[in-house]
Amino acid sequence: MEVTVPWEKNVSTFVSASYKIERKKREKRRSTLDPFAFCYEALLHSGFQTLEDASDLQQPWVLQDLDFQSIIMSSSYLPATTESLTEATEARDSSEAISILYRILDNPSSSSESLRIKELALSKLTDLLKQEKRAQELQSLLTQLRPFFALIPKAKTAKIVRGIIDAVAEIPGTSDLQISLCEETVQWTRAEKRTFLRQRVEAKLAGLLTDKGDFEKALKLLSGLIKEVRKLDDKLLLVDIELLESKLHFSLKNQPKAKAALTAARTAANAIYVPPAQQGTIDLQSGILHAEEKDYKTAYSYFFEAFEAFNALGDSRAVFSLKYMLLCKIMVSQADDVAGIISSKAGLQYLGPELDAMKAVADAHSKRSLKFFETALRDYKPQLEDDPIVHRHLSSLYDTLLEQNLSRLIEPFSRVEIAHVAELIELPVDHVEKKLSQMILDKKFAGTLDQGAGCLIIFDDPKPDAIFPATLETISNIGKVVDSLYVRSAKIMA
Repeated sequence: MEVTVPWEKNVSTFVSASYKIERKKREKRRSTLDPFAFCYEALLHSGFQTLEDASDLQQPWVLQDLDFQSIIMSSSYLPATTESLTEATEARDSSEAISILYRILDNPSSSSESLRIKELALSKLTDLLKQEKRAQELQSLLTQLRPFFALIPKAKTAKIVRGIIDAVAEIPGTSDLQISLCEETVQWTRAEKRTFLRQRVEAKLAGLLTDKGDFEKALKLLSGLIKEVRKLDDKLLLVDIELLESKLHFSLKNQPKAKAALTAARTAANAIYVPPAQQGTIDLQSGILHAEEKDYKTAYSYFFEAFEAFNALGDSRAVFSLKYMLLCKIMVSQADDVAGIISSKAGLQYLGPELDAMKAVADAHSKRSLKFFETALRDYKPQLEDDPIVHRHLSSLYDTLLEQNLSRLIEPFSRVEIAHVAELIELPVDHVEKKLSQMILDKKFAGTLDQGAGCLIIFDDPKPDAIFPATLETISNIGKVVDSLYVRSAKIMA
């Protein structure tokens, strides 16, 4: 396509400038040139202030296979000023605002004021892309900004990079993209020797891998990172990494190592000021580990501390802390307190499916009804069974509830058909038979299973014979008398 452009100045000036640019770019080992950017830069070297200045030229000149107007449209940028930011704020829709902000970032100026405006534009652009859920575009933006990062301090670069990664994290369904983004960023930080930023991105990557279930890769990454951070004595980062390690070992069901990592995190936290959110995370993990050891009263106090910290910050983890508080109440057979906690001033702020699920479980426990319990598990599956912490304890609670119901049902009988017990409790026969055999082996009651007749035979509780304890006590007393006589005879002989 040929476009005739009015031309007034000496063509040789343009051509000379073009050769200078081409030589400069070849020296930088660039294999291809963007024709739009190339022609635009050549015009500026020819003496024009903007591309629009060329529209008033009158001498014809032909550019082969190039649309001059498209050059003007694609290569134009906005000045990095507060007026441009205001224009983006007052845009009709988010798409127009995003386009304006991109044009501000394309400005080649590197003055201190321009860099400041670009940082503000970048912050607004990140927020808009997050609102529009454009995760892929945020990833591309982080790659495109790398030349810009060379112009600003490393601390600001770290803040921007972590901000973009956190923005992607707030978009649902982007876990794989976050892992890919973190891996790319780690490679770039290694090449640029940005140790401070790399360590934090690697810590973020380890957390994502743990959530995904890639424990082996996460553990390998954390092991090297802990050694490196301990040498640098970065206490705040060390607290985060030790907490991650504790969560990782807990997921692997390695309780001793999980407790050791948590203790190390607390030790590091005692030496510095810890932000409330991080302190809440430590308390939350402490509560989880104590609950795993069946110490529900201590766990409740830790969950309460975590809830207060997250509630004051407006953190979304507050509802999970409250949920685990209610779980502890149920596990210590104080299910009646659940309704009071939910109806309190703090609990009313978090009404929703998470608390409704715990209330349904508490009602089932109060009524000792397995049917209601299974209904709650079915109706609130995402809140109960999909939560690994709640699921662990509810499995134990279900077994306890099943034992209590079976003990209550078989109490009037000395011989009863297993099918009849299964009918009364509304569970499959094989499931009931398996549980009854387990209870007999655990000596929860005296009895035996007659599988040929399909019956359970319950024995009377054997009355303890008082002769045997009395005999043992007599023998013990005689032993003490003999020992005393031996000591006296030894003194006499001495």
